[in-house]
Amino acid sequence: MIAVLIAVAIAFTVAVLGTPFVIRYLQRHNIGAQIRDDGPVAHPHEAKAGTPTMGGVAIVGAAFVGYLVAHINSEAIKFADSAIALWVLILGLFAVGFIDDYLGVRRARNLGLRKRGKTLGLLVVAVLFAVMSTQVVHVSTHLSFTRPISGVDLGTVGWIMWCVAVVYATTNAVNITDGLDGLAAGSSALVFAAFVVISFTQFRHPGAYHLRDATRSALEAGSIDVTVVAAALMGACIGFLWWNAPPAKVFMGDTGALALGGAMAGMGLLTNTALLLPIIGGLYVLETVSVIAQVISFRGFGRRILRMSPIHHHFELLGWPESTIIVRFWILAGLAMALGLGLFYADFLRIPGVGG
Repeated sequence: MIAVLIAVAIAFTVAVLGTPFVIRYLQRHNIGAQIRDDGPVAHPHEAKAGTPTMGGVAIVGAAFVGYLVAHINSEAIKFADSAIALWVLILGLFAVGFIDDYLGVRRARNLGLRKRGKTLGLLVVAVLFAVMSTQVVHVSTHLSFTRPISGVDLGTVGWIMWCVAVVYATTNAVNITDGLDGLAAGSSALVFAAFVVISFTQFRHPGAYHLRDATRSALEAGSIDVTVVAAALMGACIGFLWWNAPPAKVFMGDTGALALGGAMAGMGLLTNTALLLPIIGGLYVLETVSVIAQVISFRGFGRRILRMSPIHHHFELLGWPESTIIVRFWILAGLAMALGLGLFYADFLRIPGVGG
């Protein structure tokens, strides 16, 4: 537990103190956001244009430092295969987002990678993570909600396809949500807090949450190390929010959004809570569904159900102040996280010999 607290504290401190250095570096090299012209009229385009982007470097960097420091002189915390696979996913998606942001800035347009190139990058990283999870971590290939569902085994190939779908959907959902100052960073911190609780519970009760044969020590090591990753990311998001809160001094960009979305997906898959993830991250589901519904409505019926999608832009056009939208959406994210944890705990109580 001490290592978890260290990870949070160090990641938070590094993010708060380190982000200004990142901001100054980005400003010196003219790495500022290119605001698209098709945004809502109420959106302060001119004020936001040129704000340093690629701030995800500070989030991922702070989280990684917090994760490493938590392992120093700690006999209880070891580098586990599950956490290593998770970092491969996070850093891989970080690289894809970094390239996308960099090209967008250098080409002076908010487009970055072409859609095919970006999708290919996401799929390559997701497949690599999926193979590591099945072949190295030996994650259960059963479909899972709060724990693996007996009798519903996807098999190795089926689980890899499922894994890729979850990673792709989650990264894009977080990316869509990253449209207002602090919205993605604040909601991400809540999701990672949920995974701290989930993975720590699994650490304390390893046999109750796994189907595959493994030693108790291996299960515990994997669960607690994932807990440390989640704690470090939570601390980094909160620290970054210090500078990303409205009015933002820096944007996370795809560099941060893709990495955070991948981290959430990876944690859901590694903790066997993939089907619970849409509830914990309910805000991202809402944002994504609003885009899908808008596209279907406009292309199929020639009408828009929202003034603009994603839905946070709809409320901007209704006249809501940006800060009001952000806080209310944080509240929704918190309620979704609480519901997800409530379902997880309710199932925990039903486990024979564990929940009493």
